[in-house]
Amino acid sequence: MDFVQRITWIFDQFTPSQNHLFCCGLWAIWGERNKRMHEQKNSTSQEITNFINNYIAKLNGLEKRNPVRGKVIRRWSYPPSEFIKINFDGAYDGTHHQSASGIVIRNEEGVVLLSCSEIHHGVTFAFAAEAIACRKAVQIGFEHEWPKIIIEGDSLTIIKKCTNKSQDRSHIGAYIYDIQQKLNRSKSFMFKHTPRSTNALVHILATKTLKRKEEMYLVMSVPKYAETQQRIERRHEPD
Repeated sequence: MDFVQRITWIFDQFTPSQNHLFCCGLWAIWGERNKRMHEQKNSTSQEITNFINNYIAKLNGLEKRNPVRGKVIRRWSYPPSEFIKINFDGAYDGTHHQSASGIVIRNEEGVVLLSCSEIHHGVTFAFAAEAIACRKAVQIGFEHEWPKIIIEGDSLTIIKKCTNKSQDRSHIGAYIYDIQQKLNRSKSFMFKHTPRSTNALVHILATKTLKRKEEMYLVMSVPKYAETQQRIERRHEPD
């Protein structure tokens, strides 16, 4: 995984607050590097840590003084009329080089048409887990031949790569190529990025499958361990 891919993967995995801390840390380290080279000034590790903590505290203070009014908690959104939405997510086990794909397919009324999960072996890096899950989602949509399909996931990088017409030369290029080949044979697909908080149902399927080492395939339902989350996501009215 090259530097850009690694940074992108980190941003996909972290929460917003963790991303703030990570970026501030990089900025502080870069600033200290410039001081050493150009000003011959050295700071101790404790001084750098204090700078980062103080800067994050200032940012948090600004947020408290300027609260966002009417903040809306985002949930899974119903697809438009006549569309089928396929949500995907991937989980990764680096110890055993395995990943699991979680897939849930719902119609415009939020009814689950299909839920499934798969375990994949010989997966050598975490970023591939999302690409494999996306490929599985596209494959299912392609096989069922629904006229209008939205593929939705919480990995912005994967979504962008799937919609890019040029050849992907990264470590996940083979998976993206498989996806693009199916897209070239169908005009049914749209891709949409969604925050992780709205992709919770498939995240549960992927992580539980990886933990239990049990694949599943259910028509018109989800596993019992995911039923509560399914009800939560259907609680609001369609858009």
